[in-house]
Amino acid sequence: MGIVDELRNFATPAVANGIETFNVRGRHEGFMNASVRCMFPDLGPMVAYAATATIRASAPGDSNDRDLWAHVYSLPSPRVVVVQDLDDPCGHGSLWGEVNSNIFQAFGAIGVITNGCVRDLDEMQAIGFHAFAGSVGVSHAHVHVVDVGVPVTVGGLAVEPGDLLHGDKHGVCNVPLEQAETLPDAIRTLEQRERDVIAMFRGPNFDPQAFIGDVSKRTSH
Repeated sequence: MGIVDELRNFATPAVANGIETFNVRGRHEGFMNASVRCMFPDLGPMVAYAATATIRASAPGDSNDRDLWAHVYSLPSPRVVVVQDLDDPCGHGSLWGEVNSNIFQAFGAIGVITNGCVRDLDEMQAIGFHAFAGSVGVSHAHVHVVDVGVPVTVGGLAVEPGDLLHGDKHGVCNVPLEQAETLPDAIRTLEQRERDVIAMFRGPNFDPQAFIGDVSKRTSH
């Protein structure tokens, strides 16, 4: 089993917990904030390598679609397209709907992550195309691809082309490539510790008083 397939067996919070054990970044770093949400929780975890681009939709412009297709296809599989919407406010028009989800799936993408909007939700979900977005929209407006294969920031997370991302109904986090191979074992170790703690607190012999101690000796503030 490859590392992508193995990581797909874990929820994104478990992945975030496992990454913490390596002390490679602060616990407040490495994940997108709540402005980006999962559109299709029923699709389960998504693990993929990031292809990146920026878009605008509030005014007309030339679109670098073919460059983006080539960029997506050049990356290791599976791929997710991470798109920073440069409009202010973002989400004026959607690049993502029934047509583009089918096109990008043909180039090996399994989903999209964007601070902008998505539409045609039923059609996207029907083909199993993951979507993490800042909003849901109606129109494509004047949407066009501006830059391809550049660093982007989506949901407060800086993403570089080729980054390994893990996302599910809880959100999206970046998996450090150097720790990816050993991450599953770290997650399993943590999960066993959590099960042990839960079993202790739910056990028939659990004594709350033993953990609380003598409340009368505590100092009030």
